[in-house]
Amino acid sequence: MSLDIQALRAQFPILARKIDGKPLVYLDNAATTQKPQAVLDAIMDFYTTTNANVHRGAHSLSDEATRRYEQSRDDVARFINANCREEIIWTAGTTESINMVAKGLAQQLKAGDEVVVTEMEHHANLVTWQQACKVSGATLNVAPILDNGELDLDGFCALLNSRTKLVAFPHVSNALGTVNPIKTLTEKAKAVGAWVLVDGAQGIAHGGVDVQDIGCDFYAFSGHKLFGPTGIGVLWGKLSVLQDWPVWLVGGEMIADVTYQDATWGGLPNRLEAGTPNIAGAIGLAAAVNWFSALDTAAVQQHESALLASAHEQANSLEGMRIIGTAPKKMGVMSFMLANAHPADVGFILDRQGVAIRTGDSCAQPLMKKLGIPGTARASFSIYNTLEEVDVLFDALRKATMMLA
Repeated sequence: MSLDIQALRAQFPILARKIDGKPLVYLDNAATTQKPQAVLDAIMDFYTTTNANVHRGAHSLSDEATRRYEQSRDDVARFINANCREEIIWTAGTTESINMVAKGLAQQLKAGDEVVVTEMEHHANLVTWQQACKVSGATLNVAPILDNGELDLDGFCALLNSRTKLVAFPHVSNALGTVNPIKTLTEKAKAVGAWVLVDGAQGIAHGGVDVQDIGCDFYAFSGHKLFGPTGIGVLWGKLSVLQDWPVWLVGGEMIADVTYQDATWGGLPNRLEAGTPNIAGAIGLAAAVNWFSALDTAAVQQHESALLASAHEQANSLEGMRIIGTAPKKMGVMSFMLANAHPADVGFILDRQGVAIRTGDSCAQPLMKKLGIPGTARASFSIYNTLEEVDVLFDALRKATMMLA
């Protein structure tokens, strides 16, 4: 199977937009991906035909909504090869998923315990552990990266010991594009008895995530980076770990029994899903998962690799352009500096050419400080981007170079 890129693009209504009269070239996919018509239709269909609360009503709409909502859990479980549906916990996104784990871990950490993260973390996978360690008195250790943006594996391993309680790292760096050897990192961490959380926000939309094969305890991701809606995400966790994990929120649906004096919690997944959930979001995410699953994963990855290779090749021939993050294994992200220009100025000029990129610190301020730069311009690619759009990007960059000289 191969990808018919033009037919695929036709499924994304927003890609027909123009910006200042120029065709939209959307290269901010690491921030959020666009949504295919199948996802838009699923959300609209729920609200126009089935809208009702789940698990609570005795009427047909509630029953239909519950069945669609729980079928969505099954679809996502299958997509990442979860061991069972109870391991899928709906959240608002990666950030909330990580916070759910961190808040629970903070109750179990004590002085002398250690948590390990990396220098390439998004704030969501750094600040949460930073604060958990502050509350508990544990120590936060940060594994170094090499000059090319690759994780220093020896430095990572040197931090692991019997006091290490949890290790957290990104599947793919949102700021550098580095693909981490998550299975190897997990094995190293499990060898000292630590829990392992993978921030999968940037890895999930490129296919091939198998949580059982990875061997981690938690894998967190957001729907909106997987062609789904915003405000919905997943915390996957091993059943044996989640069963006793401290509750995140309390309220409706997550209880077993309540008196005026006390309450007991229900079973998974309900015990970690208090309140009315984002029903339409879950249904939309399932639609995205099923749409994406119908594509040839190898063809998707080959196409995205070709886009990144073309971008790197053209960057090497553009005077004054410096790529930030040149690890041997990268995925979909090209962060860069353009001569002495501020990234915000580059982004503004590109926007006038219809090219949408990210500028700034990419929610990785400590990393930018380490690199000695104010931030970067970042082009990030997805399956609906074309080689012609990469050419448009570099035409716009050449104009920016002349204007900012």
